[in-house]
Amino acid sequence: MAKWMSVAQVKEKIEENSAEEVTAQYLEAIGKSKINGYITVSEKALEQAKKIDAEGHNGPLAGIPIAIKDNISVVGLPNSCGSKILEGYIPPFNAHVIEKLLAAGAVILGKTNMDEFAMGSSTETSYFGPTANPWDLERVPGGSSGGSAAVVAAGEAPFALGSDTGGSVRCPAAFCGVVGLKPTYGSVSRYGVVAYANSLEQVGPLANNVTDIAVLMDVIAGYDRKDSTSIDSKIEYQKALVEDVKGLKIGVPKEFFGEGIHPDVEKAVWNAIHKCEDLGASWEEVSMPHIKYALASYYIIAMSEASSNLARFDGTRYGYRANGENWHAMVSKTRADGFGTEVKRRILLGTYALSAGYHDKYYLKALKVRTLVKQDFDRALSKVDVLMAPTMPNPAFKIGEKIEDPLTLYLSDVNTCPINLAGVPSLSVPCGFTDGLPIGLQIMGKPFDEPAVLRAAYTFEQNTDYHTKRPSEVA
Repeated sequence: MAKWMSVAQVKEKIEENSAEEVTAQYLEAIGKSKINGYITVSEKALEQAKKIDAEGHNGPLAGIPIAIKDNISVVGLPNSCGSKILEGYIPPFNAHVIEKLLAAGAVILGKTNMDEFAMGSSTETSYFGPTANPWDLERVPGGSSGGSAAVVAAGEAPFALGSDTGGSVRCPAAFCGVVGLKPTYGSVSRYGVVAYANSLEQVGPLANNVTDIAVLMDVIAGYDRKDSTSIDSKIEYQKALVEDVKGLKIGVPKEFFGEGIHPDVEKAVWNAIHKCEDLGASWEEVSMPHIKYALASYYIIAMSEASSNLARFDGTRYGYRANGENWHAMVSKTRADGFGTEVKRRILLGTYALSAGYHDKYYLKALKVRTLVKQDFDRALSKVDVLMAPTMPNPAFKIGEKIEDPLTLYLSDVNTCPINLAGVPSLSVPCGFTDGLPIGLQIMGKPFDEPAVLRAAYTFEQNTDYHTKRPSEVA
């Protein structure tokens, strides 16, 4: 069995052999892996596949294996969020997206590595060690969904779920040469996802091609009464896979091509825009003047929400607990030992931003900037159908290169976090290479207009071969 297969190809293999055999071959690839992409491999994956074979499940994902980011609850599998503080915690319930996957017949291979509590852009802050990029084992896969992107790129899962708070699906998609979608806020239920920043994050799919992204979205999207922010948009994602961009208007936001962008990244993205132009689209430059404030606004809001959300992890109810002479000592030592450096930094900064003397100066101002950023997107997208820009300003950097300099690491999110502030959909698709490392094209659309984003990405993909390239290190 080829390691890299589309969902359609996996279905063919299941029909030729069995779901159990296909799952076993993926598990064998995981067992030989060098990338540290999984935190937990499911012991029940083969049993689940065997049951599907016996019962003749005919769901849209019948027997197809999938990897799940380790902040999404799955009954019977540890949900560590890449942190020591959730050591031993096994959720007693499934996230809404997991219920939908199981109903569709998917086989869960395991839980993938991630930056601790989804805080990072490199998967280096994980308690379980960094994940390596399959294209170069000395480089990061991006983050925080680095494990999910890396296992897809390495052929250890046909597709995966991640979560995107400020680029955490799109960043690793770009670095690992796969496709990743951050859906419109509210498209996919967040129930059962351990919260980092509720107003920003969304579950999103990662796959080898745009078609498989649409297949997965048709399964996981939709209203959930347990998530008050979810919306039933009734989008049929696979119907958007039309190879035609004639008449499509592309906006190119000049602010996304600022200082610090790698020249090869800029060239590859412009080549992609011109390729769409050759296929019948038109483009124009647009200005989004408040984008320069988006990164600061994003981090203040995200850290503030994290400060509130992570207060529940204190050793009292579940997970790791340190010894202490009284309750206060126990909680203090548990949080000191259980949280990593980056998580502690964000909790402290978020608590400071929310404090009585600084709430208006920082948090309230950040919310006002968020509104201005959203208005920038509204104005730009009123003139065009989609926006195109680099996903990441640079290709994947080396493990250890930026981890000691958090400000530099935060700056790597400069092109992705504005989308989360605005709540619009955004997809990263491979568009080139530099020194053997993938480059991602970011395509953004109007709220709930994933069909336009998918149509543009699918047409570009069908007329290029970047998505067919595979990492030589693990080939």
